[in-house]
Amino acid sequence: METVVSGIRSTGNLHLGNYFGAIRNFIRMQHEHKCFFFIADYHSLTTHPAPEDLHRNVKQVLVEYLAAGLDPEAATLYIQSDLPQVAELYLLLNMNAYKGELERCTSFKEKVRKQPDNVNAGLLTYPVLMAADIIIHKATKVPVGKDQEQHLEMARTFASRFNRLYKTDYFPQPYAFNFSSELMKIPGLDGSTKMGKSENNNNAVFLADEPKMIRKKIMSAVTDSGPTKRNQQRPQSIKNLFLIMKVVSQPDTYDFFEEAYNDCSIRYGDMKKQLAEDIIKFTGPLREKIIEIGNDVGYLRKVAEMGKEKAMESASKTIEDVRNIIGFKSF
Repeated sequence: METVVSGIRSTGNLHLGNYFGAIRNFIRMQHEHKCFFFIADYHSLTTHPAPEDLHRNVKQVLVEYLAAGLDPEAATLYIQSDLPQVAELYLLLNMNAYKGELERCTSFKEKVRKQPDNVNAGLLTYPVLMAADIIIHKATKVPVGKDQEQHLEMARTFASRFNRLYKTDYFPQPYAFNFSSELMKIPGLDGSTKMGKSENNNNAVFLADEPKMIRKKIMSAVTDSGPTKRNQQRPQSIKNLFLIMKVVSQPDTYDFFEEAYNDCSIRYGDMKKQLAEDIIKFTGPLREKIIEIGNDVGYLRKVAEMGKEKAMESASKTIEDVRNIIGFKSF
């Protein structure tokens, strides 16, 4: 059984894109592999969140992943900052990470361009912290998106550099857990090819959205003036609505609007109203779970403590071994 590690951003609510994408694969993986899923609150410090925002965001993410189906009994679900061993390994790896290679990182250059007034050391050494998150559990598989592939390559670099410097084969090489064909991509409501957070959050339907908000978002989704000839090619915004409908609606509902589009009789207002109601029906049970779990402080505390204990067992062993390998010895 391979060890899998995946970080969960500690900001932002889950939306349909997350649910049909990574989360459904996480739910399957947790029963097939030894999985560590952590909420990456250390990483969020690069944006300097207020203390109350940091805690609220971590709680919300924990609640929503539990509601979506992550099982704390099957997988190890923990909060990154609950493991001081991560910070220690981050420090130790930083001693063998070089300024030039970190500055060449694509995501760092992008952050410098986007936030020139907040180019902090945490942004520069983000790949080192990510490497520590992975190899603290000696993971061999890491589910990553395209934007994280370079960071995973750097994690391999830091792991192999440690092995080479200390003449050991202690850390295995972590590789991407490639979902490829299994990953369902849910498009955005603004006509983009990917559902995600936007400036006004109108591009995504979140699992916790109230029915009124869902209706508002769907009714304002981007469309065109309608087809003018049979079976004509659809613009991206219309493809998006049909793709979402295919996922959440009944097949006969989808077929009805598909035929209406092809014979030029479609009324987008009717389609949007139907789609909104189907999404509300689909997300309803998830929203109820989010509310129920969010109100159960005792359960959340139990989950966090259990995850901390399980992750600590793995991380403590790694740090003890690493300190011995480096030469930190007790007298």
